[in-house]
Amino acid sequence: MQHLHQRSRSLSLKRLFSFSSSRRSRVEEDDMEKINAVINGESGFSETTLDAKPTQKPSWRCFCYEEIYNATNGFHQGNLVGRGGHAEVYRGVLEDGCVIAVKRLTRGLSDEQREKEFLTELGIVSHVRHPNVSVLVGFCIEDDLHLIFEFSCHGSVSSHLHEENSPPLSWKLRYKIAVGTARGLHYLHIGCHRRIIHRDIKASNILLTANFEPQISDFGLAKWLPSELTYHAVKPIEGTLGYLAPEYFMHGIVDEKTDVFAFGVFLLEIISGKKPVDGSHRSLLSWAKPYLYDDMVHMLVDPQLGDGFDISQLEQLAFVASLCIRATAAWRPSMIEVLQLLTDGSKIPQHGWRMPKEEEDEEVNLWDFVDLDECNSPPTSLTMCSS
Repeated sequence: MQHLHQRSRSLSLKRLFSFSSSRRSRVEEDDMEKINAVINGESGFSETTLDAKPTQKPSWRCFCYEEIYNATNGFHQGNLVGRGGHAEVYRGVLEDGCVIAVKRLTRGLSDEQREKEFLTELGIVSHVRHPNVSVLVGFCIEDDLHLIFEFSCHGSVSSHLHEENSPPLSWKLRYKIAVGTARGLHYLHIGCHRRIIHRDIKASNILLTANFEPQISDFGLAKWLPSELTYHAVKPIEGTLGYLAPEYFMHGIVDEKTDVFAFGVFLLEIISGKKPVDGSHRSLLSWAKPYLYDDMVHMLVDPQLGDGFDISQLEQLAFVASLCIRATAAWRPSMIEVLQLLTDGSKIPQHGWRMPKEEEDEEVNLWDFVDLDECNSPPTSLTMCSS
């Protein structure tokens, strides 16, 4: 049965290729219905039963290869702006002046796996519409598989935090990025009409628009989580070392709390300017723990900021981070609670988040799996994505 399902997927994608060959810059109505059938799980592409339909007609385009080839100057290396585990991203400019980001799936995967990943990501990003999530412009399936997004002119949060020649982000922008990213994650978990687990929240996947509004990008590892399931077990374990929640790292268990943990690491990264795992394999979590729990939060702040930070906002971000990175998933907040703490935290008593003594003792044991001080290489089952 599985073989027949995969064969159906492959044949369906070939049908997409066939009607894309007689290209016009916009897909005709009957062609769009075929694409929608793929996105809504009606052609055997979805891994789970998807019972919802798009709430409005798609606004994205089906591009011909010539358009994106010319836009990126033939995928010139000078336009390469990002490279992930199975994709490359190029900056491009369309004839109308619109600046785009073209994500091209690399050929490291089998054709079947590439088709599956392309259609899974297309099926997810075509449904998300939020100011803090990357905007899909269209796709192209001529000659190769491409997803086209609006270009984020200020690059990623990672580039601002970790590139040597980049001026330090101001505290005001860091706080704005933290809250905006939380809003985007809240939308994916709660606001979107299907539950989406991103699985790869990290600084290099948070892009910045012209006004430094953060947008969650790269849904290559994202999963639908049907309403009837509380969690999903996945293989292989993929993601970025330093952001992986213990239950995912050890058992492949995925739910909203997987993203919450990664968001907590991201908050510490924004505050400190440090990478999740440094060159000596020391984790940001192990470095930050003493300052989080000993009322020394000012020691977390990026030295480049000097005294240029708001102490109340710092305490707020540090407290939320300390909750999000709890090793026991059940004791982490949901993104609803995270947003409440970030936007109205002064009115929410912190003592209500205290853990029982026995749970705190269990946390200490679980932290041993998160601490990377003695780690010289990632597990063989881990697929590393570049940051």
